[in-house]
Amino acid sequence: MRLTLPVNEDRISPVLDVATRFLVVDVAHDNEVGRREVRIEHQDLVARAKSIIKLGPQVVICGAVSRPLETLLVSAGVRVIPNTCGGIDEVVVAFVSGRLTEQAFLMPGCRGRHRRFRRRYRGGRNE
Repeated sequence: MRLTLPVNEDRISPVLDVATRFLVVDVAHDNEVGRREVRIEHQDLVARAKSIIKLGPQVVICGAVSRPLETLLVSAGVRVIPNTCGGIDEVVVAFVSGRLTEQAFLMPGCRGRHRRFRRRYRGGRNE
């Protein structure tokens, strides 16, 4: 399995949409077997998504991510685990050991890993 994580000073980058450094981690039999760092400079979301997909990840673990970028990745078959924070090494170990769901890895202010239904506000009323 291949993981891709946006990096900012040895921690998960807070926003996937603007991250420039990415760590690509290969995992086999619940052990890390390799890692490399790559740079992605694209600001355009479509180009950014293509560059991330080209890295070949099955999973992207990230902090905040815009809905359009997440949709592009998911539509390419990439599992996106958003709202994650923490040191890169700790996050990788937690993912491999099945502990990434622990509260310690959830970004402050986030209630969960999945997007919630958002009501649209139109002219003084909710839809």
